Amino acid sequence: MPKRDTAQRRHAILAHVNAQGETSVETLASRFAISEVTVRKDLNVLERSGLLLRRYGGAAPLPQEMLGDSVPSLSPGKRAIARAARARIREHNRIIVDSGTTTAALIGELNGLRGLVVMTNSLTVAAALRELESEPALLMTGGTWDPHSESFQGQVAEQVLRGYDFDQLFVGADGIDLERGTTTYNELFGLTRVMAEVAREVVVMVEADKIGRRIPNLELPWARIDTLVTDWRIEDAAAAAIERHEVTLVVAEAGDNDQGS
Repeated sequence: MPKRDTAQRRHAILAHVNAQGETSVETLASRFAISEVTVRKDLNVLERSGLLLRRYGGAAPLPQEMLGDSVPSLSPGKRAIARAARARIREHNRIIVDSGTTTAALIGELNGLRGLVVMTNSLTVAAALRELESEPALLMTGGTWDPHSESFQGQVAEQVLRGYDFDQLFVGADGIDLERGTTTYNELFGLTRVMAEVAREVVVMVEADKIGRRIPNLELPWARIDTLVTDWRIEDAAAAAIERHEVTLVVAEAGDNDQGS
């Protein structure tokens, strides 16, 4: 069976389980006219991708507390940054979108881009991707669920990432240390570093009010960052400091709906 048909079938199985709740292997085999062996293989793949939970004899949807808010509210800065970041993506690119509200804002801008492959460790991002009309091919890291970052982390996720190569990584940050790089409150930042290793361009998406914020945990040093996208509120001194690190600085302008915010 072609890979496209397999992916479509697994997508349909996932949609069925999410709609109907806990479902048996026997029911899925009958519903999709495939063998129970094939169903079990599909369910195992979906579970490793972090999209459902295996149960004895079947599968169940992920609990709501793991999904978080499906539509996080977006500030004017996040919307502008998402538009500017989207302008850097070409059709058929292979991209990674890290967890976070700023990076998640990018997903709504991807409609119309054909042939994208998107890897993520975020269920929120994955759910948003499935809502797009031009739905990209979705890859998930799987791994250990981290409730603090609401994302998958850990060695399993790192091993999955190292099996691929990507054109771009889009990643956020809790803070931007003008001397060191991106910083985070989260102690689990190893996966972000692996994401940067396997991407040809690392794009940091961050609102201007986080620039200059010093946090103890260094996530990505400036040497690992290619581009930083921020909003119109960035100060001139901060912009100059970033550019001294030979990082491309993209300043997103406010849109018509962002004026006065």
